[in-house]
Amino acid sequence: MAKNKLKKFNEYDTFTNTYDARNQLKGKWHAEVFKNNKPITLELACGRGEYTTGLAQLYPERNFIGVDVKASRMWQGAKFALENNLQNVAFIRIQIDFLNDFFANGEVDEIWITFPDPQPQKTREKQRLTSPKFLEKYAQLLGRNKFINLKTDSDLLFNYTLETLTDKNVQMNELYMNIDELDEMKEELKIKTYYEKMWREKGIIIKYLKFQFT
Repeated sequence: MAKNKLKKFNEYDTFTNTYDARNQLKGKWHAEVFKNNKPITLELACGRGEYTTGLAQLYPERNFIGVDVKASRMWQGAKFALENNLQNVAFIRIQIDFLNDFFANGEVDEIWITFPDPQPQKTREKQRLTSPKFLEKYAQLLGRNKFINLKTDSDLLFNYTLETLTDKNVQMNELYMNIDELDEMKEELKIKTYYEKMWREKGIIIKYLKFQFT
């Protein structure tokens, strides 16, 4: 298992659509990576990159960047993107705590957070990806009227997010306690990550929230 992870880690570095902290691309993603001015969407804690590549296939008129700290996970998404000629996809291996060091204010148009670790321990609350610490980073990065999407199986994280947003200047655009109860599910919500498939097999309900800073 360790050898396989190391192999993927090394191969990740050879892909033409992968980056890490050594690449100083803040403010340069359009010009140097995508070579166009199409809107950029980030998937944070993207894991294997299923949502990054799934969204890229749905919306070829946009650019997508998966962000995670594990190259051995992102290897799968990066490889899939190359094999399927998805030129609107990139991945960067960084800690999300330092997100604003790698993207300029206004450079990103949308964020997706899909099935992140809910960090259930009270001592880890600040590391939840919708904690005030991270929301401040997103607000700075996005500015006003750009969307953040949260898709999760965790009741704890979902309720925590709603509580955290109550004293923020945000507009709730969509809020679903169970996406399977929708009369018509949007195509972007039909994308399933490894973790979503696993939770669905256990009968766990999937929740979704879309909001913007005003």
